[in-house]
Amino acid sequence: MGLIDIAEVARRSGLPASTLRYYEQQGLIESLGRRGLRRTFAADVIDRLSLIALGRSAGLSLSEIGGMLSPDGEIRIDRGLLAAKADEIDRTIRKLETLRDGLRSAARCPAPSHAECPTFRSLQGAALGCCRGHRQ
Repeated sequence: MGLIDIAEVARRSGLPASTLRYYEQQGLIESLGRRGLRRTFAADVIDRLSLIALGRSAGLSLSEIGGMLSPDGEIRIDRGLLAAKADEIDRTIRKLETLRDGLRSAARCPAPSHAECPTFRSLQGAALGCCRGHRQ
């Protein structure tokens, strides 16, 4: 098994060393030692990082991802969690499609101003409804 240092892992994965150190701190990856001042990893850490990236792309938290990655390198997929995440993505897609269609409709609205356009006013109301509880 070949060892690669953190700089090489960062180069191959495209992740900054700070992210790699954070992932190690969270127990998602494990260094095998040091070469001078640099952490070293097994070459298969890149595969593990690609799984983490896939999980992040799907909107999983690091905690959820960590629950699927055992320290011995085995992957324990939570099929229920994946199905729930897929359902959540479907809901998001529907919301975004509705928003896209509304924006296109408002852009074509013949009213003299957007304040007079019923489609635009409807979008405004929907935006307020979707964002309640998310005040800054």
